[in-house]
Amino acid sequence: MKLSIGTMMAVAVLATPLVGVAQDAELSGNVGFASDYFYRGLPQGTSSASAGLDLTASKIYLGAWAADVAKGNEVDLYLGLSQDIGDLSISVGGTAYLYTNDAFDTKYLEGNLNAGIGVISAEFSYGKYDSDKLTSGDETYWFVAGTIEQSGLHATFGTFGDGLDTKYFEAGYSLSVGDFDLTAAWIYSDDNADKHALTFGIGHTFGIDTN
Repeated sequence: MKLSIGTMMAVAVLATPLVGVAQDAELSGNVGFASDYFYRGLPQGTSSASAGLDLTASKIYLGAWAADVAKGNEVDLYLGLSQDIGDLSISVGGTAYLYTNDAFDTKYLEGNLNAGIGVISAEFSYGKYDSDKLTSGDETYWFVAGTIEQSGLHATFGTFGDGLDTKYFEAGYSLSVGDFDLTAAWIYSDDNADKHALTFGIGHTFGIDTN
């Protein structure tokens, strides 16, 4: 577990402009730890620490998040717009996944569409990444997932297409104990050498007063 001081400072610097526009917005921070870090069924690292900042202002959201991975650190930057139409929630945005060590992974840029109603939510993302430094051009891919969540229980099925080819299923439970959020999840992924994994996590989210 090594979330470098440099990466944490970079997240803070990238998010500093958020504070300046946060007079009529909500700014929050978060820290966490996962026994095994999986993202969309893809193993990223073990004993992973994370930290992030988020700003919401009316229908606009943006933020920065960082975690330590198998080699180096991952830094995510994201922004978008959200809208509620009756019971339906919709958001449209973009995400950049950046890595401090190119030997671990490359840069991913995505457009994201999310929708949810009641206990059901869905995601569609379309992105590109550098497939091979020895070739020119970027590879594209898409990702789609559906989640059912009720009373702390959740089940998700997701699949990649185009330039990436991975499917996964996740089932888990989360609860809050005091100021901490606890999670446990079982993940089956055809990209994981062991095919399945049991992960545990703890996190804390806190408000930041900008006045």
